[in-house]
Amino acid sequence: MELAYTQRFLRAYRRLTYEEKRQVDAHLLLLAENLRHPSLRARKWGAYSIWYARVSRDIRIFFEVLEDFYLLLDVGHHDIEREL
Repeated sequence: MELAYTQRFLRAYRRLTYEEKRQVDAHLLLLAENLRHPSLRARKWGAYSIWYARVSRDIRIFFEVLEDFYLLLDVGHHDIEREL
């Protein structure tokens, strides 16, 4: 599945440390290959059409599942879900 990035995602990605970016990159590859990969622990976020995947204990990726691609909405530390 293809990945598309929002400006919000790209801004948040740039603020991550080098090591966090490496972890996010690895998990984005997993997401593109298989949404149900066990290390992603991907699930819907509440009653919304937004999903999230776990990168580490502290970092989450928020995205929408669209017809032909995943739209990456935001990435960051666990507390970003309060900002969405």
